[in-house]
Amino acid sequence: MPPYTWLQLLFFVTELSLLLFRRSKQSTAKNKRDRRSLLILWIVIAGCLCLGPWAAAYSIWAFNGSVIGIIIYIVGFIIRWTAVYQLGKMFTVDVAIANEHILKTNGLYKVVRHPSYLGLILIIAGLGLCLNSWLSFIIMFVPTFIAISYRIAVEENALIEEFGDQYINYKAKVKKLLPGIY
Repeated sequence: MPPYTWLQLLFFVTELSLLLFRRSKQSTAKNKRDRRSLLILWIVIAGCLCLGPWAAAYSIWAFNGSVIGIIIYIVGFIIRWTAVYQLGKMFTVDVAIANEHILKTNGLYKVVRHPSYLGLILIIAGLGLCLNSWLSFIIMFVPTFIAISYRIAVEENALIEEFGDQYINYKAKVKKLLPGIY
């Protein structure tokens, strides 16, 4: 099996485990504000993971990016799971504020506001590069980035609603996805 298939399988299994085990619970969620962003994200990613390999099969705009793709995927995987670990019980796949929720501003969250989304973007980018086609990369990266951007907006609105000035001040100091840039 090519590396892409193994990486995609690992991604699917780990994201499915998050979906099954890290949903917010009615009893502990004070504020649910997902606005279907999780559904949109899953549909977009599933579509991209299907269309990307299809485009690669036609070798349009081919290049050799497997090694770089694997490295980017691994870095993204490490960042995503470190962010999940650092948030602990506060990490949920749906946008929700728990009763005991505190604003996380240390660890990876001191570097970027949304490290788990940064990791997810890198995972998708790595998978796209593993297909050795610029067209596949674009098909996978652009829609996923747009869906994640929507989700970040939904999440940031919920965080501003919950934490007010504390989150606004944090937002002014720490970039969204790329340290010092964006």
